[in-house]
Order: sequence, then structure tokens, then C-alpha cells
Amino acid sequence: MKKRSIGWITIVFVLFVGFKSFAQQNEWPVLKTYEGEYLKRIAMPVGGIGTGTVALNGRGGLQDWEIMNRPMKGFNPSLIKGPVKRAPFFSAYIKEKDKKGQVVLLEGPVSDLEYEGDFGAIASNHGLPRFKNAIFKTAYPFGQVELTDDELPIEVTVGAFNPLIPGKVDDSSIPMAVLSYRVKNTSNAALEIAIAGTIQNIIGTDGYNGKPDKNLNTFREENDIKGIYYTSNGVDNKSAQWGTMSLVSLIDGETTFRTNWLPAKFGDATLDFWDDFSADGLLEDRENLETDAPTGTLATKIVLEAGEEKEMKFLITWHFSNRPTWPQPGFHKKIDGIVGNYYATKYTDAWDVALKTVPKLNALEDDTKTFVKTFIESDIPQITKEAALFNLAHLRTQLAFRTETGHLLGWEGNFHNRGAGFGSCTHVWNYEQVTPFLFGELAQTMRDVEFGYGTDTNGLMSFRFYLPLEHAQKHGKAAADGQMGSIMKFYREWQLSGDDAFLKKHWPMVKKALEFCWIKGGWDANKDGVMEGSQHNTMDVEYFGPNPQMGFWYLGALKASEKMAKYVGEKSFAKTCENLYESGSKWMDKNLFNGEYYQQDIQPPMLQENVAPGLRLGIGAKDLTSPDYQLGEGVLIDQLVGQVMAHILDLGYLANEENIKKTNKAIIKYNYRENLSKHPNFMRSYALGDESALLMAAYPGERPEKPFPYFTEVMTGFEYTAAVGMLYENQDTIGLKTMQDVRDRYDGKKRNPFNEAEFGNHYARAMMAWGSILATTGFNYSAVDESMKFNDNEGAYFWSNGYQYGNVKITKEGEIKKVALTVLSGSLNLKSFTLKGFGSIAFKGEKAFTDNETVLFRVKKNSK
Repeated sequence: MKKRSIGWITIVFVLFVGFKSFAQQNEWPVLKTYEGEYLKRIAMPVGGIGTGTVALNGRGGLQDWEIMNRPMKGFNPSLIKGPVKRAPFFSAYIKEKDKKGQVVLLEGPVSDLEYEGDFGAIASNHGLPRFKNAIFKTAYPFGQVELTDDELPIEVTVGAFNPLIPGKVDDSSIPMAVLSYRVKNTSNAALEIAIAGTIQNIIGTDGYNGKPDKNLNTFREENDIKGIYYTSNGVDNKSAQWGTMSLVSLIDGETTFRTNWLPAKFGDATLDFWDDFSADGLLEDRENLETDAPTGTLATKIVLEAGEEKEMKFLITWHFSNRPTWPQPGFHKKIDGIVGNYYATKYTDAWDVALKTVPKLNALEDDTKTFVKTFIESDIPQITKEAALFNLAHLRTQLAFRTETGHLLGWEGNFHNRGAGFGSCTHVWNYEQVTPFLFGELAQTMRDVEFGYGTDTNGLMSFRFYLPLEHAQKHGKAAADGQMGSIMKFYREWQLSGDDAFLKKHWPMVKKALEFCWIKGGWDANKDGVMEGSQHNTMDVEYFGPNPQMGFWYLGALKASEKMAKYVGEKSFAKTCENLYESGSKWMDKNLFNGEYYQQDIQPPMLQENVAPGLRLGIGAKDLTSPDYQLGEGVLIDQLVGQVMAHILDLGYLANEENIKKTNKAIIKYNYRENLSKHPNFMRSYALGDESALLMAAYPGERPEKPFPYFTEVMTGFEYTAAVGMLYENQDTIGLKTMQDVRDRYDGKKRNPFNEAEFGNHYARAMMAWGSILATTGFNYSAVDESMKFNDNEGAYFWSNGYQYGNVKITKEGEIKKVALTVLSGSLNLKSFTLKGFGSIAFKGEKAFTDNETVLFRVKKNSK
């Protein structure tokens, strides 16, 4: 390590080789542990961004095979007809000296939820010997299941992950699941051990559509990689279910295989495999001319000395290139076509995925460990780490995908066998903070969809985008919150990237999208900085009249647009935005704040001709003289969402600071329910019984006869938004309690900790949880100004701006605070660094921070 002093600044160069060596000596990081009843619902997605996924469950098995361009909860590939269905499984052969070999499934006990069905137990691979005990440990994207059994001479840790490295999009987007079996010999003598993976060739069926046809399994050996390559000679190569798969062993041992099993009749096929594998831990191939979906098994055998422990790794890779346009029958007019998968442009097939990944796999694993370890060692509340990290999993399910052009798009959520809410719905994806702060390159592609394809010449942004992208504007309906939020998101992406070309390319349409507010019959037709018009929004209805939810989004968009306009030299437009912002902010404080919170002033439009085209969907109020589905005097959980976004973007307060703090207290006062068992909910139940939650709205005063439809519900994305807002106001107790209530509900026993649902599984809005990291650390970054800011609290904190990441350590030394800023990936330039409320340092000239470099400097109190 070298140090170089530059005035107040010291630079520490961390030796890359030494760091890697240290990382390789460490086990996978762990944030949370589950056991007993809390294993029942666990299903951790394992897959790259935009590639599909399989899930590691709480007992160590694989489930939810969602690799073929569609969600498919519950799909465990097995085409064996009849009551005995064998899903993919891994098993171990164990041979003790002078004893007969035995085979055991590498999974823990079956949950009591799966004991009963038409033919007995419904658990996958029920009836096969398995370990007695299982404990699940995780820090996403790492999941590991510790298997123990007093009757067996081994302990096994089943691990699964897929590389996840902030700023490294391609490395985090590999269509693959890495499976690790760490086996320890707990006996006093050497053991023969073999691990076998069994997967059926399901090419042709995604679990919902299609069927296999003339599928073929082939054993391959290339570049020290051994495995089974799954292909098809009969499935239509234009179908969404056509592609390739592979199962690869990375173990240095004796490898044997089966490219087929015997025909399935009663339990004959499984019996034959069990007898064969139990005999010596080696496999003999079989022939089955009766099946179009042959089962492949790959086994590797080693010897473990007494007390020895070894890791045995397998890869499952896939390649299904024919992603169709939004397939949601009955919800919109589908445009047929193939938009493809971006990952398919990087790899020729599943075998190519393995060939290109294996040489760098150890480095990818180390880099992922470095990210997760840095993150979980931050001095921030445990509950914020859990909520942020576990909801990051959503981005790596079939919720999100990248088209062949590289654009990231997403559903709102996933139903069990299809997407839910097509079109990268702007008013839902407004809340998501993972993509911009971990993968800025992808966030920019989403803004390109919004402003490069989805906004028409009048400035109307369709809040759902059709595919292919040349049809993006076909929806033709605008959402007030979605459109204003997209303007704020565009400002965020420009600030985080510093990409002036990106700004200049899209600025004309960003400007048009704001000017759309002022059209006749529009949201702010009288151009006073307040939205009065028909405001379709994320409650799936239109609000009529000023309200805080749309109002704060609008104020935030005005403030962001003012800054962008000034930067591009449009002083007149900047002044217009400034004046409207000032006028609207004052009006809201004066007219919507009732002393405790902000409420809606309902203003019926009376006639349809008073509403501009494209502002009503037809699913909201019918009577425009007395519209239903309004907020009215309700305490809306989400009323400060625009203010939360303004804090994230370092835009400051959009209204009176004291009013903002009072509103947060009112949300807790009126919307919090410690116990929901007596709460009347007339819609969906995402929390119930003795669970605690924040309601969508409460009515301490007069309630409209028919309020907006979700007012009695509970939804995690909105709870996180409220919580993040509280954290920004230093109302930590109520903010953290709100987050804890959410995670207590997703505890593994009642619900999957990696699947916060709303309108479907893995709902995009839940990724607002990442905002809690930004709020607790106070992190703001601008590549435009080349500035970085944090709260001034002593401690160590993770940071990521979507392109680089690292940590910062802050310590106190009298009236000075010492800062150690480390870039762990990438490089950046800074001109200034600020500890909020304490002081700033301006670097002389422009300070470069490079990969694996730590810079030490001191910040004086109240320095400028």
C-alpha cells in the first residue's frame, strides 16, 4: 500500500492482487438467517438482469423455472405423466469404507404445506431420502442452505448465486445459475462422494405454452468444461420456447453422465437411476426412444479425507432468444412480433454462456462478494439493508427484460404465468430506485423509451409503451404522476451520468412533456403551478382538482426542468419553470395543508369537453359533475412522493419544511394499524390478521362515498415511500418501524422474503426500498457538478451512483472530520465533497478517484 500526501489529502492505493486474495479467503456474506417454519415460503431468484430466473428454495431445491420469456411461478419441469413427478434435483452419493453406498437428495425436509394432495404429498421429489435439518442464510444475491443430519457422515452447504456488481451491467446479466455444493466429511475416515444434477430437456414448453419435440441431450467436453448440452430438433425455432440449455460441472473429478433415462412407467425410471447411482457413484447412459423430452444427469465423483471440505460447483445456463411483444391477452391490443433478448446478442447459445463465463467466474464471484460485503458492513440500520437488498431481486426476475436493441422494459409485476401490467408503466416505475443507482446505463435506456419513443409531438407521454418500440405511443393515454415523474427521473439520470449528449438529445421532448401540462383542458391549463385538471394516476383513476400527490410531482418536475433549462441556455423557459414552481408551492401550503397534512380540493370538470384528449382512461369516474374515486380530505400515504424524489435528487424542499414533517406524523397518526384483524378492507389483502401496516388512506374527517379504490389496502411500495420520506426528515423511529412492519410480513413463513407483491409478484414499486439507503446515508452525487454529499454522521457507508461504487468512512477529530473515500469499481472525478450540515471541501482543480483507491482528506466545520 502506498500513501501520497497532497496538502490535506492523502491517497491510499490498494493492491488489487492482495485484495482478491483476501476476498477469496472469505465465505459468502450473510445478512439474515431463516430456519424452521420460516423456510416454507423462501424462493430466491437466481438469474441475470433481463434473462429470466430459477429460484433456490428454503430447503435447498430449485423451483420456479422462469427461463423462457415468461413468468411461471410453480413450474418445476417434469413431463412424466401420472402422480409421481420428478422435478430437477441434485443428489449425493456417499460411500463409507466397508459400507454400502447410499444416495440422498441435497435438500432439507419437506414443508408440512406440501404433505396433502390428490395422490398424497405434493412436494417436488417427495419420497426421496433427504437431510433432516436445513438452515437458509442469505445476503442477496447469495443464498445458501446448510444441510445436516446426524445419520449421515457429511454436512453440505447448498449455495446459489448469479453475479451482481454495481455499474457492471453485462456481468450482472448472465443467463445462468451458479450452484455450489460445499461438502464436509464429518467422519473419521475417507469418503467417496459424488454429486449428480438431474434436469429434463424442456425446450419447447415454458410450463404454460408449447411442448417438446425431438429434443436431444449431448455430452460435451471443451476447454476443461464438461456438461450436458440440451437442444431440440423439432421445436419451431421462431417460438418463444425455442432455445438451448446446459448443465455444466466445474469439479475436478471423475465425471459420468446420462443423456437419457429409461421410459417413465410407474417409478421405474427413478428406481433405475437410484440403483445405478447408489452402486458406485457413477452413471451409465440409457436410451429412451419414446420421449421428446429426455432427462439428463451429470455426476462428478471425488474422495474426501477425514475432516476435509471441498466445494463442488455446477452451472445451469440457458439461451432463449425469441422474446415476444407484451403477451397479455384481454388487457390491451397485442401487436405480434419478436423483440428479442439483449443477452442473446452476447452469446450464441447456452454452451457459449458457459464457455465465456467460466474463465472469469471466480473474479465475478469475488466482485459480487466485495459489493455485498461492503454493503452489509455499512453503519446503517439492519432493516434498511434487508429491505433494499432483498427487493433488488425483483430486477432479476421476469419482471424486467432487455430487448434486442438493449432497452430495459418491465411489467408492473408478474402473475404466476404471465406479466401483470404491460408497458413499463411510468407511474409505477417512478418509485423504483435500484436501476439508476446500481445500473445507470440501463436507467438511461428507460428514459430513451419514454422520451425517444413514447412522447408525441404534443408532449403527451403514453404511460404504457407498446412493443415494438415504433408503436410505443399507441396507448395514447397520459398519467400526470407518470409524466412528471419521468421528467424528474430524466434529470436524475443526467445528473448521475453527467452525459450532456443524453441531455441535449432528449431535452426538446422533456420540455414538450412539461409544456403538455399547459394545453387547453390540461393538468395546469391556467398555468399557475397547480394541477387542477383530469389527473390519471397510479391509483388507476383520475383525480379532479388540486391534490398533494400530483402536486408535488409537478413541483419537482418544474424544479428539475428549471435546472436543465438553465444548463442548456434556455433562460426564458427556466424562468417560467421557476415562477410556476414558486406560485404552486405557496398555493399548496396555503390551500391544501390543513394544519396536519395535505388534502385534495375536488374540482369537478363538469363536461367532457373541459378535459383534453388522452387524460381519461374510462375506468375512473363516470359522472364529471360529481366524480367518484377521489381522495378528498383523506390522509394519503403517498402524498409526499414527489418530495421524496426531490430529496433523492438533491432538489431541496418543494414546500414548507415544517409542513412536510407534520404530514409524516399525520400519516403515522391516522394510517398506522398495529393490528388489522378488525380493519375492514374491501379490495386485495397484502396484510391481514395481527400484522401491522400503514393503510393507503385514512379519513379522520369526511370521507367521499366512493373514495379511490385502494384506500383500505396495504401496499409495500407506498409504505416504503412514506418510510423513506420520514428518514429524510430525521424521523427515524417511525420510518424504520414502517419498514420493519413490511419485512415482518415477508418473513419466510407467511410470504417469500424475495417477493413483495402488489399487482403481481415481484412488484416494481417495492424497489423504492433502495431509497432508504440514500436517505440514511444522505448520499447525493452529481457527475455534472462533480460533487458528492453525505450526512455528517460518523461511520462507514456504502455508496453507488449507477456507474461506480465504493464506501466512505467518516471519523471525528475535534472540530475536523476525517474522511476516507474509496472507489471499489470504476473511476470518477470530484471537485467538491460535502458533509451536510457540517462543511465542504473543494479540491484544487479536479480530483481523480480510481478503481481500488482510497483518498483520505479532512473537512473543516463550516468550511466552504
